Amino acid sequence: MATVRASKKSCTVNPLKMSQPIGGALAVMGLRGAMPLLHGSQGCTSFGLVLFTRHFKESIPLQTTAMSEVATVLGGYENVEEAILNIARRTNPEVIGICSTGVTETKGDDLDGFIKLFRERHPEYARLALVTVSTPDFKGAFEDGWAKTVTRAVEALVEPWRGERHPRCVNVLPGAHLSPGDLDELRTIFEDFGLMPTILPDISGSLDGHIPDDFTPTTIGGTSVGDVARMGEAAITIAIGNQMRAAAEALQAKTGVPYRLFERVCGLGAVDELIGFLAEHTGREVPAKYRRQRGQLVDAMLDAHFHTGGVRLAIGAEPDLLLDLSSMLSEIGAEITAAVTTTPSPSLAKVPTEEVVIGDLEDLETMAAERACDLLVTHSHGRQMAARLDIPFYRAGIPMFDRIGAGHVTHLGYRGTRDTIFRIANLMIAEHERHEPTPDTWRSAGENAGRAHH
Repeated sequence: MATVRASKKSCTVNPLKMSQPIGGALAVMGLRGAMPLLHGSQGCTSFGLVLFTRHFKESIPLQTTAMSEVATVLGGYENVEEAILNIARRTNPEVIGICSTGVTETKGDDLDGFIKLFRERHPEYARLALVTVSTPDFKGAFEDGWAKTVTRAVEALVEPWRGERHPRCVNVLPGAHLSPGDLDELRTIFEDFGLMPTILPDISGSLDGHIPDDFTPTTIGGTSVGDVARMGEAAITIAIGNQMRAAAEALQAKTGVPYRLFERVCGLGAVDELIGFLAEHTGREVPAKYRRQRGQLVDAMLDAHFHTGGVRLAIGAEPDLLLDLSSMLSEIGAEITAAVTTTPSPSLAKVPTEEVVIGDLEDLETMAAERACDLLVTHSHGRQMAARLDIPFYRAGIPMFDRIGAGHVTHLGYRGTRDTIFRIANLMIAEHERHEPTPDTWRSAGENAGRAHH
């Protein structure tokens, strides 16, 4: 079991984490016809807009209440009201998700009170779904903002259920560490067992890079408000990652739907657990395609361990992604030598290493240098660190802005785990080839000098 400690530095030097409002905004984007609204200054929203646009390479719907210094001091109701009215009139959304930021949380704006007052003043928008979330960016991290927003969406949008359960319906609550490609793979797995999943939030429908027939200023896919309202019809809820426990508990409290939490979905044993549960739940045989994929994964692990065994790994990621990837890499022989994360979580104690530090990329670089790490795993802001350490770099998490296809990278399931192993093993092969002897390096220094003279 890993011990967890927080960095004691006076300031963050090279940030690893992103803020809660950004995580909350991404969760809202998993709803159909949605518009995330950050209650704060324009700069807060501009930062998130640039970050998501660079990562997904897509048009991102994101609005702001544009709080000025005066509005912040006097209170932000007028700004919230004006923003909701403008969005409703110009974009006709199904739902607006309103996330607070540091400046409005410090002032103490009561978002729930604002919405109650808005409802009283504007009964013509009674059918417009409004979800408010407290996401101060001076505490917590990206994963926390996502988890809080999903929990609030459950509390605000799911209707109490009094009818019969549908045995084929299943709710899926994915963590922020899963990409659109991961969610597509997850949906396929559930459907292959004859289940009808409702995924909340479903960024695979809104941020998977498809081009719609007509332009829409809101999200172009995701789970509809109506589908969220009917989540009480399901027989069971599947939560992916410790961050989703609170949302699963809120859904159970409101509808009575029991839940099952899977802390990991990457790695042989983790996927076996998920597939075995689905077979037991549905009473179906495991489809032949997954038996074949499992065999391919086992073979990939055998092939890769020659290149990954004994590799000293430095990894920086949000807690659930950290647990997922580090555990999988440990299973193929890598040593988790340096691990840094962003926020406290029950997942951290289970990371297969002696110590996990809640800190920044400077902490990770210092640990990686001191412990002579061979491979770096983190998001794109680690690229300069990898160059300074002169070690291979595997990009994982958000943001991944210096490569394309980030939204389609898949880590979960037998197939996603297999492909992740191949990508990392190939990095180590390329690194080995970079240092392999060549005919030029075999020659003595004198011979090389002579050849240079002639």
